[in-house]
Amino acid sequence: MFALAIGSLRRRAGAFTASFLALFLGSTIIMAFASMLDTAASGGATGEAQSTLVIMANVVGGWGLLLVVFAVTSTLTLSVRQRASEIALLKSVGATPAQLARMIVGEAAALAVAAALLAIVPGMVAGRGVLGLLHDTGQVPPEIGHSFGPVALSMGIGITTVSATAAALITARRATRAGVADSMRSAAVDTGRLSRKRIVFAVLFLLLALDEAVITVTLMDGKGSDVMATSGQADILAAIGLALLAPAIMRRATALLGRPLRAFGAAGELAAATMRRRTGALASAVTPVILFVGTAVGTLYLQATENAAMEAAGLAKTAEQKSIETLNFVVIGMVVLFTAIMLVNTLVAATAHRRREFGQTRLAGATPRQVLASVALESAVLTVTGVACGTVASVFTIVPFGLARRDSAVPAGDAWTYLAVVALAAALTGATTWAATRRAIRVPAVEAALR
Repeated sequence: MFALAIGSLRRRAGAFTASFLALFLGSTIIMAFASMLDTAASGGATGEAQSTLVIMANVVGGWGLLLVVFAVTSTLTLSVRQRASEIALLKSVGATPAQLARMIVGEAAALAVAAALLAIVPGMVAGRGVLGLLHDTGQVPPEIGHSFGPVALSMGIGITTVSATAAALITARRATRAGVADSMRSAAVDTGRLSRKRIVFAVLFLLLALDEAVITVTLMDGKGSDVMATSGQADILAAIGLALLAPAIMRRATALLGRPLRAFGAAGELAAATMRRRTGALASAVTPVILFVGTAVGTLYLQATENAAMEAAGLAKTAEQKSIETLNFVVIGMVVLFTAIMLVNTLVAATAHRRREFGQTRLAGATPRQVLASVALESAVLTVTGVACGTVASVFTIVPFGLARRDSAVPAGDAWTYLAVVALAAALTGATTWAATRRAIRVPAVEAALR
């Protein structure tokens, strides 16, 4: 089945691009921050400098790792979901579930190893950039040079391969245990039903976020800047929990917005009908929006509230507080970059896969303008849903931290911060979907429908 996996990779190179890019970016981020541990061990760092390097690797790298693994799982799931008809056909000609599972896992392992090896040089460059930021802020002496050694390599290659293999095993089990008839129906109608395990993990992440929020407003109340240690991670936990529930959320959003969409005429009718059939794919597309909005809004307002509290107390920031502020902005930068690329990557992959669907729709009488308009409406629903869920996730950080730090549930900072995040999410979603759809419909309808 390994030969079958290689053959599948060659035939469907475009379909695996999203998964490969997720693995490549994830491995780059992991190596970059893991190299801080190599630098701390062999660069001669001591005291505060060593502590800063270790914190940067463990805190930022740890949360980055969690986001990376989640994104890799999401993109691999989307890739396998797009191949539902191919998997159903293989079942119909005698392929066993074990053979199909080995094929899917073999593909993921091959992609992971290739992505991790190609990420070594970018990981070195990114690691130097992180250390340069610490040099510029005076948290690490300039004489401490960057070191990229066994920790970065082993974590980058090992974690990328293990996470991809684990995600492929989970996805393969779900894709291969259904019968041929059920697989054919799933290929035609992608309802994206929630599994019991997915619900359990979603509830677990949301409970962890709630626990962090409760600890913030009770045990950490009045502890000054130390409150950030518990509240800062609540938005990420909540965003992951809501993203795990994305299929159910998108089904509900589609049902609620179906009637308003029909007010837009033929394009609205087409959008509503398509969204009912593609809940699973829409859930994969909305996931990076939720992560982006939840983490960016939560962290930006957390730092704004902290700065306001320090200013009101007339206190100057200590070296540790400057380090925490740097960490927060590095987290924001990492999340913005990673989720923005994953958002574009996922939307391009999902839209390109619909080329045949677009061709059939045009043959049925829809004009290219109506196809573009229907996809624009889908994009609007994705944006609204993702922003709403991300905003809810950010509340798990913003409100508890404000209560503990300033006795106010209203965060410091102005509305323009929130509007900027929302505008960026909307621009990325809308522009990417429009460009990918426009490219897809350039292919003649008959040719696209036969692919």
